[in-house]
Amino acid sequence: MSRPAAVDREAGYRLLGELAGPETIEGTLTALDALAPGFSEWIVTSLFGGTYQRPGLTLRDRQIANLAALTAMGGVEPQLDDHVRNSLRIGVPPREIVEVMVHLAPYAGVPRALAGLRVAAAVFRELGIENPGGQEEEGAAK
Repeated sequence: MSRPAAVDREAGYRLLGELAGPETIEGTLTALDALAPGFSEWIVTSLFGGTYQRPGLTLRDRQIANLAALTAMGGVEPQLDDHVRNSLRIGVPPREIVEVMVHLAPYAGVPRALAGLRVAAAVFRELGIENPGGQEEEGAAK
């Protein structure tokens, strides 16, 4: 029988800092802890210090899975916004983020794919990312 993955609180905080930046730890987690004491600690320890620490998927793969799951789920735009930013921060190209959401249309539905694309587009605009789908370059290369 396999043993469960070890949970490492410090690794969780390090990873969250890498993914979301120190402002998330200082701002978002502090506000969440004021509202629901202990919940932010549970999230960081079990999710980022546990699930994310398991072998078998790269951090990039985990982010792609998060983008797909949150887009398919719908109604979780703040979390999807965070994961679009996290994905960009670790080097996932904007075009791939767009393609994840487009790819979901036949599986999760066009409205959910469009909602995900709206979230991504807002993040791209805020960060000054132009032409995230790469259509001009692709068209020019033909």
